[in-house]
Amino acid sequence: MQAATHEILDIEAIRRDFPILDQRVHGKELVYFDNAATTQKPLSVIHALTQYYEGYNANIHRGIHFLAEKATAAFEATRVAIQQFINAAHVEEVIFTYGTTDSINLVAQSYGRKFLGEGDEIIITAMEHHSNIVPWQMLCEEKGCVLKVIPVDDKGDLILEEYEKLLSERTKLVSVVYVSNALGTINPVKTIIDKAHEFGAKVMLDGAQASSHLDIDVQALDCDFFAFSAHKIYGPTGMGALYGKSEVLNAMNPYRGGGEMIKEVTFEKTTYNDIPYKFEAGTPNIADVVATQNALEYINTLGKSSIAAHEHALLEYATEAMESIEGLKIIGKANEKISVISFVMDGIHHQDIGVILDQLGIAVRTGHHCTQPLMRRYGIAGTTRASFAVYNTKEEIDRLVQGIHRVRKMML
Repeated sequence: MQAATHEILDIEAIRRDFPILDQRVHGKELVYFDNAATTQKPLSVIHALTQYYEGYNANIHRGIHFLAEKATAAFEATRVAIQQFINAAHVEEVIFTYGTTDSINLVAQSYGRKFLGEGDEIIITAMEHHSNIVPWQMLCEEKGCVLKVIPVDDKGDLILEEYEKLLSERTKLVSVVYVSNALGTINPVKTIIDKAHEFGAKVMLDGAQASSHLDIDVQALDCDFFAFSAHKIYGPTGMGALYGKSEVLNAMNPYRGGGEMIKEVTFEKTTYNDIPYKFEAGTPNIADVVATQNALEYINTLGKSSIAAHEHALLEYATEAMESIEGLKIIGKANEKISVISFVMDGIHHQDIGVILDQLGIAVRTGHHCTQPLMRRYGIAGTTRASFAVYNTKEEIDRLVQGIHRVRKMML
C-alpha cells in the first residue's frame, strides 16, 4: 500500500532536471525504461561533478591545504548523508565501495574468509543477481562451505516454508536480495532476518534495487550488512556503500591493503586503521562520492513516498495495458513488487523485441539480467524488461505498448 499523505509530483518539471531525456533516438523522442540497470542523473549531480573538478580537486584526509580540506569535508559529508538515508546508528558503519558487487565481495572476503569454515552453510535465494551468487561460490570452494538456495514460486515469491527448513545451527550467513532486479519482487526481508538471527547467522541484504524505491532503515530491519550502488539512485557510476554493524566490522579483517587503511606500517608488522577507513584502501572515487550526496538530496527533496506512489501508479497502468496484449506473458507477479515488468512473447525472441523497440526510441533491457538460475527456474532464456523511475510517464508507457504491438505485427 502506498502512503496516503504523499505529494503529487510535477513530472514535467522533474524531467527538465534530467537533460539526457531531451533527445531523439533514431528520430524518435527517447523513452528510457532501463532504470533497473542504471538511472539517469539530474543536473544537480552532474554539476557537483563539474564543480569538484573545477573548484577543489584534491586528494583527501592527508592534505592540510585548503583544497584537500574542502574535498575531505565534502567527501565525509556524503558519508553522513548515507548514514541518514539508511538510518545507520553510527556514521563509521558506512563504508564507501565501488558498488553493490564490490560490497558483497568485501563481506565474502573480509567476513567470510575469517569466520566461515568447512561445513558451514550460506543461504541465498533463487532470484539472486550473479553478484550475490558467485562470491559465495568462490568462498565455498575455498573454505569448504555449503551453499543453499531458497526456492521461488511461479508468481515470483520466495517459499518461506522451504527457507525455514534450510536453517540450522550450521547456517552462518544468509545473503538475500531485498528487491529482485528481474522480477521486481519485494522480499520479506525482516522475516528472513529475524529467522536467521534465531540460529545466530549474520544477514546481508543486496539493496541495489530497493534503495531507490523503498524507505531503508537498517536498524529497524536489524540486518548485519546492507549494500547499494549510487547509480541506481540517480547518482554516479562506480560508487556505492556497504553498511555493517560496527561490532561486526570491527571484528573483520581488511579487504585490501594500502594507504589510508593503516595506522602504522613497519616491515615487521602493520596495524590497521579504525572503521570505516580500514576498508577504504587507496585513493577513493572522490568526485563520485561527493556527487552522491546531491543524488540523495534530490531524492529527499522529492520524497520517497511521493516517488513510490508515482512509480506504483506507472506499474499498475503498465501491467493492465500489457496483460491485454495477445501472446505476452509477464514473468513475476508477486503481491509486493516495485516498478519492474519482465515479459516474454510467444514466438518472438526477447532480443528481437529489444532491437525493434530501440528503433522506435524505446530503451528496455533484454537478456537474463544477470539472473541465469532464475531464468532456468521459469524455463526461459531471458526476458524483455521495462523498469520505471520518477521521471517516466503514462504517455511513455502508451508508446511502449504501441511498440510491442508493432513488434507483433513485424515478427508474426
